[in-house]
Amino acid sequence: MPSTRELLARKCHHTENALSDADISGYLGAIPEWTRTENRIVKSYKFKNYYETLAFMNAIAYVIHAEDHHPEITLTYNQCVIKFDTHSVNNGRGGLSENDFICAAKVDAIYQQSFS
Repeated sequence: MPSTRELLARKCHHTENALSDADISGYLGAIPEWTRTENRIVKSYKFKNYYETLAFMNAIAYVIHAEDHHPEITLTYNQCVIKFDTHSVNNGRGGLSENDFICAAKVDAIYQQSFS
């Protein structure tokens, strides 16, 4: 399975193939603190205040847009919860693809560089 460094170097690509449970377990090893909830990976980020929370949201917006892989995001005063999944896999039934893990690694890198 890829390392965090390898995920950071990759770009999202169109795929219709979901990852297997074994592959998902391996990919989760590269993105600490992300958890699998059904067919999504989820992580919660904590901040000092609303300004930092919004700054994080703005910082990740560029990367998410550039990768063309958009998560579900819940923003509150000092917390941001991000949920990634890929709608196009499993004949449109959804699931997880490598793209979810690529973006999760990139979001983590932004948080670690600017907010931790």
